[in-house]
Amino acid sequence: MTGSLTDLVGRITLVTGASRGIGRAVAVALARAGAHCILTARTQGGLEQTDDLIRQHTGQNATLLPLDLLDGEKLDTLGPSIAMQFGRLDCMVHCAGELGMLSPLAHMQPGDWERAMQAGPRTTWRLIRTLAPLLERSPAGRAVFLTDSHGQTPAPFWGLVAATRAAQDAIVRTWVSELPQGSALRINLFEPGMVATRLRRLAMPALDMDSLTPPEAVAPRIVSLCLPGPQPQGTYVHFGIETAY
Repeated sequence: MTGSLTDLVGRITLVTGASRGIGRAVAVALARAGAHCILTARTQGGLEQTDDLIRQHTGQNATLLPLDLLDGEKLDTLGPSIAMQFGRLDCMVHCAGELGMLSPLAHMQPGDWERAMQAGPRTTWRLIRTLAPLLERSPAGRAVFLTDSHGQTPAPFWGLVAATRAAQDAIVRTWVSELPQGSALRINLFEPGMVATRLRRLAMPALDMDSLTPPEAVAPRIVSLCLPGPQPQGTYVHFGIETAY
């Protein structure tokens, strides 16, 4: 881990998918390190539960923004809303995602394909579009996108996951390539591996969830990518191993 978690004090961070799983664990870890967290997810109740955990650990509240990321017009207002309320954004961790249909490609229905593409690469692009101006102005901007190894190595029946993650990763890598020389913004992809989340349970219902890594165990590594100071740029992080892309 580069730097100290105390370096996050006073930083404004956004976490998507913060109502459960890895998003919730990352939000709590960021808040415990001193960051003020802006939390988004579809469910108000889930966000309130995350906020309760943050308050228990820190005595502080998060800022809750219930938002369906599939609603492109509302998503487009996210950056301006944060700018109006806080004037800045130092870090974004994109944890929200959908599993999509696990099926042979020839059996895939157009509606399932379109929804997954909207929830994956299209949402990633719109997040970059609305948040890039704020993150690029931060003296130590950080952006972390959760990804999936199927985007790197496709497998039978996981074609939709592979396609959406590969497209998302290509969008993120392109953003890195477009940053001006000397930019303070650091952008990275993080693949958490087999973590005990709701999406993992949906994908593999026969799997023993107790044998998997809990979300709280991967959160510190994600938080370390949010620290100011020297940080990697353009890496794919998998099981703690950083690979340049």
